[in-house]
Amino acid sequence: MNGDDRFTLETERGEFREAAAFYWPRQGEYTLDDYYALPDEQRVELIDGVIYDMASPSTGHQGILSEVSWMITNYIKGKKGKCKSFFAPLDVQLDCDNKTMVQPDLIIICDQNQITEKCIKGAPDFVLEILSKSTRRRDCFLKLHKYENAGVREYWMIDPERKRVVVYFFERDDIPVIYGIADQIPVGIFDGELVIDFTEMGTGYF
Repeated sequence: MNGDDRFTLETERGEFREAAAFYWPRQGEYTLDDYYALPDEQRVELIDGVIYDMASPSTGHQGILSEVSWMITNYIKGKKGKCKSFFAPLDVQLDCDNKTMVQPDLIIICDQNQITEKCIKGAPDFVLEILSKSTRRRDCFLKLHKYENAGVREYWMIDPERKRVVVYFFERDDIPVIYGIADQIPVGIFDGELVIDFTEMGTGYF
């Protein structure tokens, strides 16, 4: 569009749809000002100046997220650790620039200075995304490279459809480790002391 009274959003399927607005630039030119100007109920991500529409998560997605978040939080509290875990929706200003704001499903932050009232500034230590048909492409390619380049230490992609977890521990390995749902999966940033056991979640999530 040419900045009249409409703008486009890239949907989870890679398509574009129009939404009403007063003045909007083209995809690739959006900034945080445009991001914050959207209605509160319009959940999107801004990546390199492109706005991506975000669909509502499924109940299975939310169930997995809740269980994993509980395991991580309990571990940190038990260790009296300085790290904190957060789950979506929460803004993460990944590159600390004016062109990117993402909302990962779950993050761990170990530097308290990154936590502000409005958002997280900079790369989290740990990022977890739960894949779906609509988010798979963005999570596996675009956001993978964004997270690595920004300095994220560890990135998990939980794939409920294929019953696997893809783990990138960027500090140590160039290639991912792929686990099955029945595996005991260590969290690298905690030196493997925390192990996520998806079998403890019961049935209905995978």
